[in-house]
Amino acid sequence: MSPSRVAVIDYGLCNIDSVVRAVDECGGTPVVTFQRKEIERATHIILPGVGAFCDAMKNLHERSLLEVLTECVMEKKVPFLGICLGMQLLADKGWEGGETSGLGWISGEVQRLVPATPTERIPHVGWNDVQQCLPSPLWEGIPPEKDFYFVHSYHFCPADEAHAIGRTPYCGTFTSAIAHGNIFGTQFHPEKSQKAGFRLLKNFLALPSPVSC
Repeated sequence: MSPSRVAVIDYGLCNIDSVVRAVDECGGTPVVTFQRKEIERATHIILPGVGAFCDAMKNLHERSLLEVLTECVMEKKVPFLGICLGMQLLADKGWEGGETSGLGWISGEVQRLVPATPTERIPHVGWNDVQQCLPSPLWEGIPPEKDFYFVHSYHFCPADEAHAIGRTPYCGTFTSAIAHGNIFGTQFHPEKSQKAGFRLLKNFLALPSPVSC
């Protein structure tokens, strides 16, 4: 079977080198791009990101990425993975930097984490449990409570809890992984989460795609 051709979306808000290396090590062929033709040829799409929600949406608009991403993901059903800020952008709206409309592919809002105890720090940085609350192809071969690496101050609040496939016990409890059809998101960074993170990426790359290499 040919390696997956993975479009790693470059919209100017993240260091994507670690994602590219991880995809390559997991057997995919990463292509860093914001060009329509490259995205249309991809069997899988990854949207990484670190930064503010409002800046990310502004950059996606400026690079004319919304239309092609919507066509590939929502219409053609190409497997999509949003990582950290990339997961948050799936929401209807976010509040970091002011109220801003998101992609709206999975209904919900992105809100700031609120500490539940005096020892909880914001931003949430480091390793923490991800409790698998619903089955998903992403979890294949990964123990039901496994640590992954986080760096964030905001979190996705899904309107429908059926879209939450993973939760993490911090600031009360927040949704740390979501899924809806061919669309997946992780608040944690699989590319920085060692063996479990790489297994998750391999599981994502193994998802069937309507686009052939």
